[in-house]
Amino acid sequence: MAMVYILLGTNLGNREENLHQAIKNLDQETGKVLEKSSIYETAAWGIEYQPSFYNQVIKINTDLSPEILLKKILEIELEMGRIRIKKWYTRLIDIDILYYDTILHNSSSLIIPHKEIPNRKFTLIPLVEIAPDYIHPVYLKTNQELLNLCNDELEVKKVD
Repeated sequence: MAMVYILLGTNLGNREENLHQAIKNLDQETGKVLEKSSIYETAAWGIEYQPSFYNQVIKINTDLSPEILLKKILEIELEMGRIRIKKWYTRLIDIDILYYDTILHNSSSLIIPHKEIPNRKFTLIPLVEIAPDYIHPVYLKTNQELLNLCNDELEVKKVD
């Protein structure tokens, strides 16, 4: 079984319900959800003038390979109503694999660890909440250290 950290994001519809539904679907279709961070709100990253995002990081235990896990994730996104228009555009749900154990995976469809982890506070803050001491297998720094070094200036607020 592999330990996988996953980032969830949504900025359309009932954002909190979208996150809950995604977690339920992931638990049923990919592996047991072991931990989940608080929900955080941040302005859209990459494109301005969009609704703000709710983000959450979860930790799952899975026996699926990275590529099969990605396939299941894409199916869940589609089932939930995700429409891919362009990069960084509004979305009902976005599900990204951050880490898959300590493996390095690089294919045309999937890069693990997610290459943007060190650059995005909306990823690092919830990740640090549940895995502060997890060591990034490329940078060899903990998530907390990566957060301390992150230059992202977007405000990330915990949702009550």
